[in-house]
Amino acid sequence: MAELQEVQITEEKPLLPGQTPEVAKEAELAARILLDQGQTHSVETPYGSVTFTVYGTPKPKRPAILTYHDVGLNYKSCFQPLFQFGDMQEIIQNFVRVHVDAPGMEEGAPVFPLGYQYPSLDQLADMIPCILQYLNFSSIIGIGVGAGAYVLSRYALSHPDTVEGLVLINIDPNAKGWMDWAAHKLTGLTSSISEMILGHLFSQEELSGNSELIQKYRNIITHAPNLANIELYWNSYNNRRDLNFERGGDVTLKCPVMLVVGDQAPHEDAVVECNSKLDPTQTSFLKMADSGGQPQLTQPGKLTEAFKYFLQGMGYMASSCMTRLSRSRTASLTSAASIDGNRSRSRTLSQSSESGTLPSGPPGHTMEVSC
Repeated sequence: MAELQEVQITEEKPLLPGQTPEVAKEAELAARILLDQGQTHSVETPYGSVTFTVYGTPKPKRPAILTYHDVGLNYKSCFQPLFQFGDMQEIIQNFVRVHVDAPGMEEGAPVFPLGYQYPSLDQLADMIPCILQYLNFSSIIGIGVGAGAYVLSRYALSHPDTVEGLVLINIDPNAKGWMDWAAHKLTGLTSSISEMILGHLFSQEELSGNSELIQKYRNIITHAPNLANIELYWNSYNNRRDLNFERGGDVTLKCPVMLVVGDQAPHEDAVVECNSKLDPTQTSFLKMADSGGQPQLTQPGKLTEAFKYFLQGMGYMASSCMTRLSRSRTASLTSAASIDGNRSRSRTLSQSSESGTLPSGPPGHTMEVSC
């Protein structure tokens, strides 16, 4: 009799009772598609219902990436070009994402009834704990644009222990003064709501150039079925309170912060002022050339690279490789250093080594980058 051989078969994913391999494969494929498309949820808060979409699955000992969009946009129109960018895929594989839509801004949202009291930006920030409690998430890294950057900053001030880091694009931490309020009222007499919001999102140069991007977003906002809701969000933004940031004071962001603004963007001065009020040892300032008013739409590659280094500085993705762009910058910086090696320099993203780690740099000043 031939000698019998013992063969050990290991089943990595045991089948459910009565489940065939074909059915299991179809179920796994359906689950992957569901994760790729995102799972949309709504939760009731003291200030009304809020909708958010979750992509991916929670990773052990890692925060969620939570985004909050600007006025006139929703999470898709604000962040989709950034999160669909090729180099961003390495990042999002390592984090679960939560994209929050401000009330009434989600796709298919019904128009609020006449006289509806829309939440203030402070109240929008107070909705975030309800989202995290619903998802059982303990901490976040926030990415906000414009009004969304303000909302996340307000949340971080009141819940500092749950925020590991913030990327704030086009943030204006100041309340509108009397002159700003008067100018806003006068503009409202001669311009439509959609044109005022476009002027908030994009520079005058961009609007005059009327590129395909501008045409696309002008069409999105002008023909939005929920334009009345957008106007309510716009009014809340214009009635925001001062965040009262004070360098060295009690009111400041405790977590690492990356401030981002485009060169000649509508909010450039406000972001520069915000940078001057935050803790310089915790703050990075990225001014992006040729990016206009919405860097996450026009320069997703540069912003992805900066975000990757920001995460590495927080201790995540330490083994991530440098992009071609960062390698070319490192080479350029090395050449410049050979000419003037003794010149002192501020910390920049382009000072990173080939290992892709963020340089520690001397403490006590802001990392300021122009790219």
